[in-house]
Amino acid sequence: MTTYWPTAGKEHTEATINLAVERARSLGLKHLVIASVTGYSAQMLLGHKDLEVVCVTHQAGFARPGEQEMPPDMRRKLEEGGIKVLTTTHLMAGLDRALRLKFQGLYPSEIIANALRLFGQGTKVAVEVAGMALDAGLIPYGVDIVALGGTSEGVDTALVLRPAHSQDFFATKIKEIICKPREF
Repeated sequence: MTTYWPTAGKEHTEATINLAVERARSLGLKHLVIASVTGYSAQMLLGHKDLEVVCVTHQAGFARPGEQEMPPDMRRKLEEGGIKVLTTTHLMAGLDRALRLKFQGLYPSEIIANALRLFGQGTKVAVEVAGMALDAGLIPYGVDIVALGGTSEGVDTALVLRPAHSQDFFATKIKEIICKPREF
């Protein structure tokens, strides 16, 4: 059964993570991918040794040129706790975003991102980070996983999905919505 939060936001992070872990375990899923820029949300998964967790951060330079937003001590804490941390170009941004910023207009990957946002920002983020983790080889191909995303800070959306590599993006299958905001 899907849980709907009345609004989007960080205040749903702990409950979203709890629902995601519970659903992963009930389905026998071993892989969980979470978007976490600073590590705030990802650190809540430390100690869940039965799950292989991947934390996907913003790419370097997202907020400020040349800088990473996750503090080095947090990255170290997550990695020492068994969480893999991925920092790479966003699946639905990259060169398309550069074109939009330079020449205006909307480009294919941003059209896909905006279509996913019809279900909320967290849905777009969860699908995106799952594909990024798969492309990086941090989760196995062809298996269902749980992916979490958020609307600004924290996480408020959790999905069961089977991600596809970016070159085969439309083979991605969203199987369940565990939770998401009703208003966003």
